Amino acid sequence: MLTGTAPSTQLVRRVNAGAMLKAMRGAGVVTGTDLMASTGLSRATVISICDELVQLGWLQELENQRGAGDYVKGRPARRFVFDDSAASVIGIDIGANKITAIVADMAGKSLSQVTMPFRAYNVPADERADVLDRIAADALEKAGESADSVLAVSVGVAAPVSRDGQVLTAQEFWKSFDVRRIVSERHGWQVLLENDANLAALAEGWQGTAQGVDNLVVMLAGDRLGSGILESGRLLHGQLGGFGELGYLDNLEGVGDTYGIAHYAAMWGREALDEDAASMLRALCGGDPTALTAEMVFKAAADGDAAARKALDRVAHRMARVIGSISTLVNPELVVIAGGVAASAHALIPEIGKQLPAFTFTPPRLTTSALGDGIVSLGAIRHALDYVEEHALDLYPASLPKHAGAS
Repeated sequence: MLTGTAPSTQLVRRVNAGAMLKAMRGAGVVTGTDLMASTGLSRATVISICDELVQLGWLQELENQRGAGDYVKGRPARRFVFDDSAASVIGIDIGANKITAIVADMAGKSLSQVTMPFRAYNVPADERADVLDRIAADALEKAGESADSVLAVSVGVAAPVSRDGQVLTAQEFWKSFDVRRIVSERHGWQVLLENDANLAALAEGWQGTAQGVDNLVVMLAGDRLGSGILESGRLLHGQLGGFGELGYLDNLEGVGDTYGIAHYAAMWGREALDEDAASMLRALCGGDPTALTAEMVFKAAADGDAAARKALDRVAHRMARVIGSISTLVNPELVVIAGGVAASAHALIPEIGKQLPAFTFTPPRLTTSALGDGIVSLGAIRHALDYVEEHALDLYPASLPKHAGAS
């Protein structure tokens, strides 16, 4: 009986400490009473954990109200403030063509964002690792943070990831690139791995248009389609981490593969251009259809070009089938189209919404993300902060150089 009591008590204390850090991040100066109200914990628990977090360097205790010159009756309240600068986290999005990294403080405030391309589509693992090193160093320098300040690094990858952070599918891009091992060995950082669309869902629910939405699908919809799914506010993984994988689209009538909006807008724009030589698409691509991009098609459609509109109507119809199939399976309140294509894809929303009831009895609300290309890296920041909260009593920002004098 006693054997199980200590670990259980320790687990509860860790959970309570994480809840208090979550409540204090970005909240400014708070009292024990404030923390009791926001966490539901008892005064004794709140004060005990505050004392421990002060000792570890997470919190600073300020003068009480009476000492600060504010008269109060009875025992003056102890006041605490979370040290946003106690340490940092890094969020990284590793794509096939580029890497994006964000460095953030403990309040989740972005201190820097850096994007660096790979030399080619499929460079060797060592070269990828070197690019990752350079971008991390560059992002830390721009943020004014040292490598020793980093408590966790979260990395988003375009592949299914298991609950314990292993890439499940031996895709060509990942066969020789064990990013967790490489980053951990080179820097000694705690490295977390997660699917990129899952991280996009975390970002959208945290700082995007989906704040307050508990049942959510976020679709990365650029060159390829990927989906992250929140149900009752919880990110779903499935047995092996494959929840939300869209390989079934290969067999879905009217869809046929997992290529995304950017791919088909350009492809069907070229087909429309072949049928309408007078289209303004010809001028936009300089007379070379192979140079036509999705952005050109969206621009021409916005200017009233019939050929471009025809191409985008086909894209909207295809996306209605995709979203309809997902909505039938998981019944979300909201579907957010995200990634680099999101700003342009807003033009597709009315037509997708018009066609959606033909493919599902439970059509969700539709919108596009405003978080841009950095959405996966931003979700990685949220992922890393969640880890820090969960392990607050095991991590010691006070031991870092800038806290060397903390007790």
